[in-house]
Amino acid sequence: MVALNHGVQLPDIKPQTPVAALDRSAWLSREEMFSIAEVAPLVGMAPTFIAKVLGRRGHLTVQDVLTLLDQDAFSETFLPRSKVLDYLTADREASAVDHQTTAAHLLIEGNVTEALDLLEPGSVQCVVTSTPYWGLRIYKDSKLVQWADGEECAYGHEQTPEGFVRHSVQILFQLRNVLAEDGSIWWNIMDSYNTRTQIRGNAAEALRAMQGKDSKSWADHAARRYSAGHSYLKDGELSMIPVQIAQRASRIGLFVKSLITWAKTSSMPEPQNSRVSRGSEFVIHLTKTRTPKFDREAYRRVTPALGGRNVGYESDKLADVWVLPTSSGKNGHGAQFPTALPGRCIALSTAPNDLVLDPFVGSGNSGVAARALGRRFIGIDVSPQYIGIAETAISSVPQSGFAAATNASTHQDLPMTGEL
Repeated sequence: MVALNHGVQLPDIKPQTPVAALDRSAWLSREEMFSIAEVAPLVGMAPTFIAKVLGRRGHLTVQDVLTLLDQDAFSETFLPRSKVLDYLTADREASAVDHQTTAAHLLIEGNVTEALDLLEPGSVQCVVTSTPYWGLRIYKDSKLVQWADGEECAYGHEQTPEGFVRHSVQILFQLRNVLAEDGSIWWNIMDSYNTRTQIRGNAAEALRAMQGKDSKSWADHAARRYSAGHSYLKDGELSMIPVQIAQRASRIGLFVKSLITWAKTSSMPEPQNSRVSRGSEFVIHLTKTRTPKFDREAYRRVTPALGGRNVGYESDKLADVWVLPTSSGKNGHGAQFPTALPGRCIALSTAPNDLVLDPFVGSGNSGVAARALGRRFIGIDVSPQYIGIAETAISSVPQSGFAAATNASTHQDLPMTGEL
C-alpha cells in the first residue's frame, strides 16, 4: 500500500459564487507559446475548431489564447476563463516517480489528484467509480486538495456545484492520461439540490432525520450547507451536475458514449411536498476513442451478482437503463454502490488480466468485482479505514469459482462486501 495524505477538510458550504474576470492587460506583453493539444482541453474546443478560429495550425501565442477565450464557443472545463492563462504558464514540471503496477491488486491511500501521478500513462483499461456527491456527506478522513481553479477543499465540499463540476473534470483530465486508448471510464454520479441542510456522515443519519428522530439543532451539526449566494441557483433547485460533468468531459476531448440511468430497486425516502422523489442515479460512459473495447455479450454471459442481466427486471437487450439493487450498507460508508454495477462496467469493457482502477475505492466493491472477474485492480482512497476494509474484502475473494458461487444472488448484494 502507498500512502499520500495532507490536511483536513473545512466544514460549512456557503455557495457564494466568486466575482472574477480575465485581466487582459496583464497578458499583452507575454511571449509564451503553447501547443494546440495543451490549450484545447482548457478552452473546451476541438483542435480543428481552434485552427478554424485562428486560420492556421501550429503553436499558439498568448494573444491566440486570448482570441479563443473571446469566442462565443468558449465554455469552461476545469478552469474558469480568468485562470486559463495562469494554468498554461505555471511551472508544472513533473518529478520523476516510480510508476505503480500490480499483478493482482494494489491499494493507494491518498488524494486522487496526487495518486494518479503514480500510475503509468495508458496502463488502465477501465476506470469505474462512484465519486463523493456534492455537499451531501462528511466522508471519513477527507483531506484538503489544492485544485487547479484555486479552491482548496475536500472533494465534495466545494462552495458551489460549479466548483464540484470543475474538480470532477480535473480528475477526468488526469484519468485521460492513464487510460488506455481503447479504455473506458464509468463515472457514477447523483445530482444534488441547492438547499439549506445539515451535512451528515452517512445514509443512516439522513434516514433518522427524515423520520424525525434527529434531536440535533442546526448548530449542533459538524457541517452545514447553505443555499443563498449562488449566482443563479435558487433555494431548493436541482443543480444539474451529471449533465454538466458529461458536457465538460466532451470538451476536454473524451467521447461521451452513454448517459446511463441506474434505476435502483430501493432508495432513500425523500420529502416530496413539491417534487417527485428520486430513485435513480447516473453512470456516464466516457472513452478516448469512438470504438473502445466493448464486450456486449458479457451482459448475457456474466452472473447477475457481477453485473449480468438482472432477470425479471431487465430485458435481453442491453440498454441505457440499468435496474440494479443498492448495496446492503455494511461498514457505515455513506454511498450506495452494489457490486453488480462495477461488475457490469468491468465485464463490458475489459478482458481477463486487464487493469481496472477505482480512484474512490471506499470499501472495495469495485475491487471485489474486478478480482472475481479475473482482472487486476488498483484502488485509491483518502481514508486508511476504508483502505483496510477494501483490502479485507478484496483479498477474501477467490479469483476462480466466485461467479458460480454467487450465480443465484440476483437481487441482493454480495455477503462479504460493504458499500462503496
